[in-house]
Amino acid sequence: MHILVVEDEPKTARHLERGLRAAGFEVVACASAKEALDACRSRAFDALVLDVMLPDQSGLEMVHQLRKSGMLTPVLFLSAKDTTEDRIRGLNEGGDDYLVKPYSLPEVIARLKAILRRNVRPGGNERIQVADLIWEPGLRRITRMGRRVDLTPKEYALAVLLLQNHGDVVSRNQIIQAVWGLSTAVDGNSVDVQVLRLRKKLDDPFETKLIRTLRGIGIVLEAPAS
Repeated sequence: MHILVVEDEPKTARHLERGLRAAGFEVVACASAKEALDACRSRAFDALVLDVMLPDQSGLEMVHQLRKSGMLTPVLFLSAKDTTEDRIRGLNEGGDDYLVKPYSLPEVIARLKAILRRNVRPGGNERIQVADLIWEPGLRRITRMGRRVDLTPKEYALAVLLLQNHGDVVSRNQIIQAVWGLSTAVDGNSVDVQVLRLRKKLDDPFETKLIRTLRGIGIVLEAPAS
């Protein structure tokens, strides 16, 4: 897999590049947002590992720009900014995960592999259907009764997990892994809130309910018995 590393501090960039290559990735390294944007326009990458604070443009602004242009490549932000607001902004601007410095290289690799697993996109014609719910992975699109459902990155990750396992119960640990990755501890209330938010968009506006909570066991998405 081809990874673009965007880091302006030479020692850190070399450390990331060597570690990712040792883990089996093909790596291209850039030291500025401009250089990275040019690289993204000239070739496709499987993921970006991106420092938030770059000399010519914020990494957040760069990803926002790429997302507006339609780029869906997963992004792992690296940042010295560690407040909750900073993390939320990073995810809202289009990041798939946000790792605070100082970090360990094994954790970077684990986070990167997690977002790559969550963002596997099969061929554009493939679709999964549960009742009137349709997921088209290649287009990154989810619809119900022909209406597109707009989801945040976390909501989309949860929806994909349920769709990939439709008919089977998904545990809280599976949800945490899929939605938050190998990050800090996530309490049960956060899982409940994420499920509630997805329900409001994917289930509540429609007569047929597809998402069920099995108390003490997990969540299941399935068509109701006829």
